[in-house]
Amino acid sequence: MNVLILGSGGREHALALAISRSKRLNALYVAPGNPGCESVAHLVDLDILNGPAVIEFCRRAAIGLVVVGPEAPLVAGVSDDLERAGIACFGPSRAAAELEASKSFTKQLCEEFGIPTAFYRAFDALDPAIAYLREQGAPIVIKADGLAAGKGVTVAATLEEAEVALRSIFEGAFGDAGRRVVIEEFLEGEEASLFALSDGERVVAFGGAQDHKRVGDGDTGPNTGGMGAYSPAPVLSDAVVEQAMREIVQPAVAGMALRGTPFRGVLFAGLMIGSEGPKLIEFNVRFGDPETQAILARLDDDLLDFLYASATGKLQPREPRFLARTAIAVVLAAKGYPGVVEKGGVIRGLERAASRNDVAILHAGTRRVGGDLVADGGRVLAVTALGADIKEARALAYEALGDIELSGGFYRTDIGMKAIGRT
Repeated sequence: MNVLILGSGGREHALALAISRSKRLNALYVAPGNPGCESVAHLVDLDILNGPAVIEFCRRAAIGLVVVGPEAPLVAGVSDDLERAGIACFGPSRAAAELEASKSFTKQLCEEFGIPTAFYRAFDALDPAIAYLREQGAPIVIKADGLAAGKGVTVAATLEEAEVALRSIFEGAFGDAGRRVVIEEFLEGEEASLFALSDGERVVAFGGAQDHKRVGDGDTGPNTGGMGAYSPAPVLSDAVVEQAMREIVQPAVAGMALRGTPFRGVLFAGLMIGSEGPKLIEFNVRFGDPETQAILARLDDDLLDFLYASATGKLQPREPRFLARTAIAVVLAAKGYPGVVEKGGVIRGLERAASRNDVAILHAGTRRVGGDLVADGGRVLAVTALGADIKEARALAYEALGDIELSGGFYRTDIGMKAIGRT
């Protein structure tokens, strides 16, 4: 089978590595991809938001499955275009992608189908939002309703902080994503990420991880797209996963089917796990980044089999096999991230870092300029390592990071420490 992956980040590099190991694979393409993908795939210069252009390439290259990495093509309806053209696509329709595209849409689904989540109100104007905020007090959570690249959320400890976040959103900090704001109650507990695959009817769990969203050590500073992750996450015990699948994931998939918008693809449930059990923070409709890098490092199964079965309505009631090891992914970011970043810095030392056993260097924001590899985004690399436990995986990852040079580059030094504290 010929496979096309859409996207250019660390998640897509991780997907490419995993799919490249499939016995069913003939040729693998990534559009537009990144320099890291070149070792296992052909890079394609393609506008991934342009459905007709994607279809034309698929026909020319005899593509049997398209795997959509980021959310933007899904929200743009590329999956719908491919379905109409008779090309299998791993990723939900535009209508089903509303689970990520609109937080208020997901909140309404939760209300309708009894899915546990934080109490909320949605607002389209600043003044009533401010009035409600002052009634509720702090701590409280402020969210831009639409897609904001993981940066449209503020967990405000004070009313002043919450009001600043509200005004920023309504003044256009996140563009169209901030036309509506969701204000949620603050939930106590520990966050974790649970992935599940669905073919529109059947659902299977697909591993979990714990992400680190804040830019600085000790969970300080602004939110980012993610500074690192590890898998498995001790907080996601078998009992918690079973409860989350039963009370959150399965009702959501069943509800979407009842609404006439069946969900096919990966449903990424961001959970808050507290004294009352898991509650939904938000859904994403694609593999998360950098959770995917950690989860797929442990996969001991044929990823392509699962993705194709999900895309074609033939998912079997079997969860994938994972190694009984721990994986960690630590993000190397460019100076200025998550704000205005410095691009163009030369990256050195990758060969030495990648030569370490059980270490993989996944590219996210890189490009080639002449003979140099340079930083070309906020999150530049994800250094992923496998170990017998979290301590061993952490040690390997940070040793490899020590081999890499990037002027102004930085990373969190405490990824995985929460897991160590639980062991």
